[in-house]
Amino acid sequence: MFNKINIKTFIPDKIICVGMNYKSHVDEQDGRFPNKPVLFSKATSCVIKNGQVILYPKEVKELDYEVELAIIIGEKAKKIAEKEVMDYIFGYTIINDVTARDIQKNESQWYRAKSFDTFAPIGPEIVPKEKIKDPQNLNLRSYVNGEIRQNSNTSDMIFSIKKLISYISSSITLNPGDLIATGTPAGVGVFTNKNNLLKAGDEVICEIESIGKIRNKIEKE
Repeated sequence: MFNKINIKTFIPDKIICVGMNYKSHVDEQDGRFPNKPVLFSKATSCVIKNGQVILYPKEVKELDYEVELAIIIGEKAKKIAEKEVMDYIFGYTIINDVTARDIQKNESQWYRAKSFDTFAPIGPEIVPKEKIKDPQNLNLRSYVNGEIRQNSNTSDMIFSIKKLISYISSSITLNPGDLIATGTPAGVGVFTNKNNLLKAGDEVICEIESIGKIRNKIEKE
């Protein structure tokens, strides 16, 4: 188990993401709830920190934001039961799962659309699990240029943190330093209004109760 992680130098060993894991986010799409967690990954090379710039790639036409609670694994975990999950978690942080929506829609996989350089802002710190009373009851919000876009609570997850970690570890060994992004609530740009997609010059803030805020501006590549 880690004693402390320096967020300024931290790069996850793996980034495993969960799609369609908030009831409100499923409802704003097609309403078809998944039977099992929907998993995908992001490249670790796309990690940036609070205050750094998100680059808007030249080939991308639809850039979007997603505030998410991120779990940092602290112990090697394989085939763990739900009741044991908290023993394997080091702490929590925020991730903005930045996404190129047009690439996501036009390709048969999500990896590239989610993994352009700078597409994973994390921070502002990693809060040890002992300091979070109930990670399944945290308010989370996103803002673009000061306007609130997402406003929800982690209690709206379809698959709880315990279910997610147990499910993932049933087939994938989780190691210290792995990051699990637990999904985003309703309010992302693509499902509200085309004008709510990100533009060069915008500032995105992702906020989670008891963790803080990450703030990143958008610049053209």
